[in-house]
Amino acid sequence: MESNSSAAAVGTAGRIPRTYRAVMAVAGPIVRWWGRLEVEGLDTLPMRGAVILPANHDSAWDPVVIAFAARRRRQIQALAKASLWKNPLLRWVLDGMGQIPVRRGEADMDALDAAVQCLSAGGCLGIFPEGSRSQGRQLRARSGVGRLAQSVPEARIVCAAVSGTVDIARFPRRPRLKVTFFEPTPSSPSESALKLAVRLTAELRAVAPVAVAGRPE
Repeated sequence: MESNSSAAAVGTAGRIPRTYRAVMAVAGPIVRWWGRLEVEGLDTLPMRGAVILPANHDSAWDPVVIAFAARRRRQIQALAKASLWKNPLLRWVLDGMGQIPVRRGEADMDALDAAVQCLSAGGCLGIFPEGSRSQGRQLRARSGVGRLAQSVPEARIVCAAVSGTVDIARFPRRPRLKVTFFEPTPSSPSESALKLAVRLTAELRAVAPVAVAGRPE
């Protein structure tokens, strides 16, 4: 179940932006009550210092659910697809939360630089190694998370396996949300960026297999 820790969450500057707190407050009833959120391994997530937080991705709700699960310990700055910034209201929210736009399908060095800056400042950076939502398919891992780990070797890697999010909108049936934080198998110095990404994805999917939207009858 959720940790009862009362410690304040810590972002890159030690203070959570107002917009971030507001989003967590709005998401609370949906995630905690309607979604019956269960959180395991929260103590694995350090309260301070650079953290790379790779996660599986099956639903648009994943970033919100993971952020809510981690809220008592960390603010998560996540890499999100740049197209989301086309909506003025959403852009305002994402910028207020400190999220980082990334252009998919190309080597977005601006996004990589912003991510490295986040980690170098001691932030917690969320990233989906698969790049996009699975939509019920097994996707190949992308090397971005490995390149970040190589660029900021002092950053700790803590995985966040999330499940149940594809069922949030299946009213009147209530989903059962779960986020499991865990440390991955230690990497070796010879492990390439891509191999690290592949391994992290495999370890995440071992805990949270690919899910198809909706529930079986």
